[in-house]
Amino acid sequence: MTRPEPPRTAEDQFIDTGALKTILTTRQVSMMGLGGAIGAGLFVGSGAAVGIAGPAVLVSYIVAGIMVVLVMLMLAELVAAYPSSGAFSTFAHRAMGRTAGSTVGWLYWIQLVVVIAAEATGAGAIVATWTPAIPQWVWVLVFIVVLTVVNLLGVANYGRFEYWFAFIKVAAIVLFLVVGVLAIAGLVPGVEPVGFSNLLGQGGFAPTGFVGIAGALLIVMFAFGGTEVVAIAAAESDDPSGNIKRTMRSVMVRILVFYIGSILVIVTVLPWNDPAVAAGPFSAVLAVLGVPGVDMAMSVVVVIALLSAMNANIYGASRMAFSLAERRMAPRFLRSITQNGVPWAAVTGSVLFSFVTVALNWAWPEAVLPALLNVVGSTLLVVWSSIAVSQIVLRRRAERMGRHLPMRLPGFPWLSWLTLALLACVVVLAMFDPAARAQLLATFGLTAVLALVSKLVLTDVAPPTGTVEVPTGVR
Repeated sequence: MTRPEPPRTAEDQFIDTGALKTILTTRQVSMMGLGGAIGAGLFVGSGAAVGIAGPAVLVSYIVAGIMVVLVMLMLAELVAAYPSSGAFSTFAHRAMGRTAGSTVGWLYWIQLVVVIAAEATGAGAIVATWTPAIPQWVWVLVFIVVLTVVNLLGVANYGRFEYWFAFIKVAAIVLFLVVGVLAIAGLVPGVEPVGFSNLLGQGGFAPTGFVGIAGALLIVMFAFGGTEVVAIAAAESDDPSGNIKRTMRSVMVRILVFYIGSILVIVTVLPWNDPAVAAGPFSAVLAVLGVPGVDMAMSVVVVIALLSAMNANIYGASRMAFSLAERRMAPRFLRSITQNGVPWAAVTGSVLFSFVTVALNWAWPEAVLPALLNVVGSTLLVVWSSIAVSQIVLRRRAERMGRHLPMRLPGFPWLSWLTLALLACVVVLAMFDPAARAQLLATFGLTAVLALVSKLVLTDVAPPTGTVEVPTGVR
């Protein structure tokens, strides 16, 4: 016989059961935050942003960097107070109700499911060029199977893989920055001093003006996506509240240094309108400096970046699905957990779509990746906006109740409202770009559909009176 579930309390609508293992270390959580933000968007996509704005792309990166720092500090405040594998979905649930929590959670899960397939396809396409005898779809299948197994073996294995993936990416960027600074200073043997002439040459610092800076901002902002996984991972660390406080600020500083430092080296060493920059900015700089085997080396780094992001997204998607099921916002079977504390049903459910794309890679290998990237749309804007709104609501609620918060965003509420204003500006800018506008409208449409379905399907599990807050540290 099936044992009946115990009665659910008011607190059950917010918290997970605690069956997940809390064994990730501070070091692993820190590297996950770095690895989640440093992906193919930096190694490849930055070239397109440089081509739009010229050296003034630095302004785009600074604005986007300020925005992501504010969002992540708001998220850190919430995680420190209410650690949960559902992260921003749980926060939206607390702040705005079950419909909002369900909508944000499902939207994020759909985004990750599509991105997982896109990253497997991108990595498979690159590796297939190294092995002409092995078709692209085979590599896609191999990557999906291997990383699914890694996630099924336990959070400790996921943490180890992601740590070393991130370590390789960080090491590559540090090496790039060192070589670039030496080249600018004229300390690379056989290479003429670069100086700073490229920053002001070729039409000046901002050759395409404000329009170029704004256009690049749309590309740059989405390159920072992925930092959210640290909020999910913190719930399975050995000290959720402490780890998020110790790691978030340092992670944000390093991300800004890596991103802005790398872009500064690129636009200083090479003219912004050099065709090689658009094709591959990191490879172009290293080729000019005479680094041997640069094309293969950067291809390997990009593949590692894709697999690292894919690994993190399988983890993030599975934990979001598990949390939704725990809060009765997803099918109950997604709560199934192995003896090692792995939500195996949520993991396998999150990669099923990727296995479907294996067949698509077999039939239409050239068309799969662009189609998947177009599906993802602008979901990041909705997720980040929900974090900002949740932080404002829950911070005010905590202050009214006299509740102690382990971590606080300084400058509240002005910095919180500034974050929402910046996100609103990005939405306005996107509406003037035909491609971005189409993706944004599709995202808003999907969000509306998810909200309507959630409203119609979900059964309210509300406290009898008022709102019950769960003590800090309870999951």
